[in-house]
Amino acid sequence: MSRDSRHDLILKALGDARRREMLDLLRKKPRTTGEVCDHFKKLDRCTVMQHLGVLERADLIIAKRRGRYRWNYINPLPIKELYDRWICSYSAGAVDLLARMKSEIEK
Repeated sequence: MSRDSRHDLILKALGDARRREMLDLLRKKPRTTGEVCDHFKKLDRCTVMQHLGVLERADLIIAKRRGRYRWNYINPLPIKELYDRWICSYSAGAVDLLARMKSEIEK
């Protein structure tokens, strides 16, 4: 899969507030699918599973089966890829600008 295709999947997954909330939940600790479903009381299990599937296809979560439980773990590496591509290079310029402004103010 090309880098652009991977980034499309990641951005699509991050484009939904419920999926971002799922990632926030998993950031605190790994959870079973049942625990994720319990957190989203307004969504049925099938809908939660569809959202988890989108996150898994985007490689934002890793699901492991242990016995009869499916454990979901956050995978922050795809978000870092987006950061490196889209944010890091822009933030370096902002830091340089702030340093120049500080220098000018101190003169």
